Amino acid sequence: MSNSDATTILLILLAVGLTAGFAVLFVSRRRSRVESTSPATSTSAPATVDPGHVPAAPAAPAAPVAPAVDSGVTEEPVRGAPTVDVTGASVRTRSLFSKAFATLRGKERIDQESWDELEETLLRADIGIAVTTRLLEPLRDQARSGAISSAEQLIGALRTAMTAQLSPNDRTLRTDSTRGPAVWLFVGVNGVGKTTTIGKIATAEMQRGHTVLLAAGDTFRAAAAEQLQVWAQRSGAAFVRGAEGGDPASVIFDGIQSAASKDLDLVLGDTAGRLQNKSNLMEELKKVRRVADKAEGTVTEVLLVIDATTGQNGLSQAREFAAATDVTGVVLTKLDGSAKGGIVFAIETELGIPVKLVGVGEGAHDLVPFDPAGFIAALFD
Repeated sequence: MSNSDATTILLILLAVGLTAGFAVLFVSRRRSRVESTSPATSTSAPATVDPGHVPAAPAAPAAPVAPAVDSGVTEEPVRGAPTVDVTGASVRTRSLFSKAFATLRGKERIDQESWDELEETLLRADIGIAVTTRLLEPLRDQARSGAISSAEQLIGALRTAMTAQLSPNDRTLRTDSTRGPAVWLFVGVNGVGKTTTIGKIATAEMQRGHTVLLAAGDTFRAAAAEQLQVWAQRSGAAFVRGAEGGDPASVIFDGIQSAASKDLDLVLGDTAGRLQNKSNLMEELKKVRRVADKAEGTVTEVLLVIDATTGQNGLSQAREFAAATDVTGVVLTKLDGSAKGGIVFAIETELGIPVKLVGVGEGAHDLVPFDPAGFIAALFD
């Protein structure tokens, strides 16, 4: 072998060695990088699995729900029983009184703070300043004379005084017509539930065996007649309406005449929601009453519908409507959900108008005769 051949072989071997070395170094460094970026193996103990636990199955996707359409008519509850306390004394109103009474009972004697607590409670319940003063002043006199000396005596005396404010009023709904059907007219501002109230009363009167006609005298509010017609269909009552935007008085007149021709017992007349501070609208209600009196029926009730949650604003409404239409009674809606149940006392004491019906729920049968004894008992017991 020549020297040149030996040199060539040596160079080839050197090249192979260097290539192998670089390959080993590359693999080693790559493995190191992979291990450094891999998640570390946990050295902690495995989580304990409850053998009695069964994982919940994934919930099935909900079926699409069609949007609800508001017909303006409350759904009738099953069997028609009132769904809440029929006294109308809401939890919120009762809570005001119970807290005040608890404070009184926690005192050793009746002091100025006791009177302040009672006064604040009555005012927060919207009994009003005039009635609150009328209730508390005689009790203060009895406390000064020593006739009242304990919290229990004071609470009992207040209960007696509040009962006396409500008990004398006649709360019957009169159907004693002298000619033709009895007519009940319904008045009140927008949004108090007047049309719904008429529907509920129609349902109750039909179930009592009376024949009823609903007259849609609210010709201005959109869909008012349609809403009342749904109530007529549900209760089985007859129904009369006029042209949209027409004369409300003529609709009421036509309703009474129709009921008289069919020898029906009762006409329930809806009217548009009036703002009590608009003199022209109040004049229109006076016209409705005059025209109704000329028809072949007898107006025996003019019922003012008031939302109990409006509190003292309802008292101003009652004054205006009483002056315009000779209101015979009040229907208080939403009394079950109001902390202002004391408006009952303000209406009856200051205006002498009896509360005849109260709303105690959403259902068709959740409009009940007002029971003052039950109402007061709920506040005090």
